[in-house]
Amino acid sequence: MSDVLVVGAGAVGLLVARELLGSGVKVSLLERQSPCREASWAGGGIVSPLYPWRYKPAVTALALWSQDFYPQLADQLHAQTGIDPEVTRTGLYWLDLPNEERALAWAQLHGREMHCVSADAVRQQVPALGRSYQRALWMPSVANVRNPRLGKALQAALAADASFTLQEQCPIQRLEVQGGKFRGVHTAQGFIAADTVVLCAGAWTAELLKPLGLTLPVEPVKGQMLLYKKPAGWLKSMVLADGRYAIPRRDGHIVFGSTLEYEGFDKTPTAEANQSLQASVAELLPELAQEQPVAHWAGLRPSSPDGVPFIGPVPGVEGLWLNCGHFRNGLVMAPASCRLLADLLLGREPIVDPAPYDPRTRLLAL
Repeated sequence: MSDVLVVGAGAVGLLVARELLGSGVKVSLLERQSPCREASWAGGGIVSPLYPWRYKPAVTALALWSQDFYPQLADQLHAQTGIDPEVTRTGLYWLDLPNEERALAWAQLHGREMHCVSADAVRQQVPALGRSYQRALWMPSVANVRNPRLGKALQAALAADASFTLQEQCPIQRLEVQGGKFRGVHTAQGFIAADTVVLCAGAWTAELLKPLGLTLPVEPVKGQMLLYKKPAGWLKSMVLADGRYAIPRRDGHIVFGSTLEYEGFDKTPTAEANQSLQASVAELLPELAQEQPVAHWAGLRPSSPDGVPFIGPVPGVEGLWLNCGHFRNGLVMAPASCRLLADLLLGREPIVDPAPYDPRTRLLAL
């Protein structure tokens, strides 16, 4: 039996495993399909909430810690595996915001560089910008991570550790709890005994807790994305307007998103979303709209109240822990949320105040 069983091999589950292995803990990771093929693969990878000043301090605390840590994480993974997660500091322009003062005050409070600039100044950096925009806020420090490569790098790093095991295509049928203590999981491949488990199953986590009489307010929210291909350097910075954004990759691919749809666990890409996204492309980057998208996909975000994840022990079940419910900011908050989970599980001084994330005060009995 491993010291800790982790359920869910998205970015959060992989980073939890990495944190625990780094402290000498043996880890077994279970994934119902293949690693990093759900929200962690489908997201855009902006290493910032879309509008960070609109979130609660609990989200800000994890997001800022992760932003500062991501370049170091990428360098470590690249050196260890040869796979570069491509954490690229492109900066981000917010176009024609209705309340710039609030954003600027937030940036000043948290010591983050942010400037008001004219649309003409934006066009010097982004010549293809649509003509309707008048002004922007510019944060030069914002980076993006190429999330599929991050997943591959994490998998390769973990696979090299003799204290780590991964079981793919291993859906959990139910959790085994006896006398208020976690005992293991029943899977399609048989029973796996464990005294400690961390549930990192994203939008599916609530389904695992229901048989225990616990209501976790985490549900799937579909997001659809388009992918374009231009020459490398065609778009040098990220741009965002009215909730839609374009993210340049180093090789010239441009990720454009996204929708926000409450459709249960249906993640089928739709023609309606495709048309809506392409209309936004035409407004934001008209020249790009002359191209046909090279890909269109959908993923399921794990929504939670106010976007604040659940991190910590489950009340009434010894050995059962959560790290889930990151909503639209899973990649943004993942490094910090996983460090915090490891701190709590191992009895270390936590990197941030854990109270806002504590399942013991946020879960409801059925």
